[in-house]
Amino acid sequence: MNTANLQLEGLLMAVAALNRLLVSRGVVTSEEVDIALHRAEAGLGMEDRLDALSPANRDAIAFPVRVLRLANQSRAADPMPDFADLARRVGETKQSYNDQL
Repeated sequence: MNTANLQLEGLLMAVAALNRLLVSRGVVTSEEVDIALHRAEAGLGMEDRLDALSPANRDAIAFPVRVLRLANQSRAADPMPDFADLARRVGETKQSYNDQL
């Protein structure tokens, strides 16, 4: 596996853990985290690049935000899902883009 992929995996799980800590300390709510991540995904500018990017590349760009959103949806009382589980769930829940319908 590419070393950069492993580094990104670690970074995503670290950010997910920090998000969970902020929620557990009452700094933000999980809903506020989700809204921020939703805005981040919307701000990726996919619509502007539909012709230039393949669906796989669009999914790759959105993948980190989608992993963090799914991690945020897990209950604080439960153990953090591992990266493989989150990645699988991203693939299972992704929707088609407008040009794929």
